Amino acid sequence: MAAVDAILVTGGAGYVGSHAVEALCRAGYAVTVVDDLSQGHRAAVPPAADLVVGDAGDRPLLDRLMATRPYHAVMHFAARSLVGESMRDPAPYLAGNVRVAQAVIDAAVAHKVGKLVLSSTANIFASSDGRPITEESPIDPGSPYGEGKYMVERLLHWADRCHGLRSAALRYFNAAGAHPDGHLGEDHRPETHLIPIVLEVALGKRPHLDIFGDDYETPDGTCIRDYVHVCDIAEAHIKVLDVLDERSARYNVGTGSGYSVRQVVEAAERVIGRRITVRMAPRRPGDPPVLVANGSRLRRETGWAPKLPDLDSMIATAWEWRRRHPDGYVG
Repeated sequence: MAAVDAILVTGGAGYVGSHAVEALCRAGYAVTVVDDLSQGHRAAVPPAADLVVGDAGDRPLLDRLMATRPYHAVMHFAARSLVGESMRDPAPYLAGNVRVAQAVIDAAVAHKVGKLVLSSTANIFASSDGRPITEESPIDPGSPYGEGKYMVERLLHWADRCHGLRSAALRYFNAAGAHPDGHLGEDHRPETHLIPIVLEVALGKRPHLDIFGDDYETPDGTCIRDYVHVCDIAEAHIKVLDVLDERSARYNVGTGSGYSVRQVVEAAERVIGRRITVRMAPRRPGDPPVLVANGSRLRRETGWAPKLPDLDSMIATAWEWRRRHPDGYVG
């Protein structure tokens, strides 16, 4: 990579996007972020990156930006990402997310950007039987959110076939944790992810954690997920850029180890040293019982390996962020 290689990052003020921008800047890339700040935070964008406040689906805006310099690649994070909300209001997750992605893809093709990395999701897969999910596992999206992401993957497939735009879709299995130095973290409004909600209970900002269902066919009855440290996910985005020199690719990003909701609560109590009050609630639509990744293809083909693979490290870094920023970026 040349030091002047430029990367355009949509949604780079969000949780995973901001950690990817930080990793890109540290690796010597020149980064431009496009984010409307509806879900992201200005303070999450590293000072080394240029922030353009705007809609990532605004084609004229994208054209103006891509005309200013040659971009080595685009990383596309900008999307609505709440599974539960997508079950209540599917249109923004189907038509909305796809519209934004189509604008980004079309602009990349028009300006001859040769590479695009997509923030995809494990929610495109059917619930597994407990075995780690591979890239060849059946596609059966569990929600309109997952369906929309898979539709974008198909757009990218045809953008490669028809226009030569090489792409990598990274299917995350539950991003978790925060930057180890405590300056970047997870701050959603509203917060729906398990670990930050657990930490809000520990801080007294919530009276309890709702566990949505304890009658799943899992050892303790609660859903099992594969958690991946957000900094490891960020590094995966950089690793796949070299693959795109030759071809498009699709990768599952996971550790291969699953943890139940109850195990996450127990780990948080162990790491933080405080009791977490829980309350049982009905199942949520769209929640598969088990989602655990087989990430061997990503490791084999890129050399990626998680540096913070254990649940305790993810919770410890998330707790350090939340302890320093009890009110998130606003505070």
